[in-house]
Amino acid sequence: MAGSLNKVLLIGRLGADPEIKQMVNGKSVARLSLATSQSWKDKNTGEKKEKTEWHRIVVFNEGLVNVVQQYLKKGAQIYVEGQLTTRKWKDEQSGQDKFSTEIVIQGYNSSLTMLGGGNSSGGIQNDNNQSSSNSPDEGSQISNDMDDEIPF
Repeated sequence: MAGSLNKVLLIGRLGADPEIKQMVNGKSVARLSLATSQSWKDKNTGEKKEKTEWHRIVVFNEGLVNVVQQYLKKGAQIYVEGQLTTRKWKDEQSGQDKFSTEIVIQGYNSSLTMLGGGNSSGGIQNDNNQSSSNSPDEGSQISNDMDDEIPF
């Protein structure tokens, strides 16, 4: 369909350590629980209010799954770009159809960037289209973009 876009951009903190699973085809997948929060002051009471949204992030890129497993822990702040996907599955106990909405990081138009704070392990060095920095404040970009140099 021309004129449509499915792109999600989030900055938040991991609510738990990443969960790494093996798929039937032998490849690994990472599941992340990401919290985004907003806060405001109630106009009537002056009380500070906060609302947290939880997002399911699924990483299918094999190289990125390894980096997630090695470097991300609960509390790490990350920036993700991905696509919103809803999948249908059957609840084993009730037999009812269930739906899960997830942000999928897969393919050339998705990325995950570690932003320092909460997990100050520093930068990452990996040669698979992934760049690094030496300062957690600068962040470490891990991208699935096709950044191959064009020889002309």
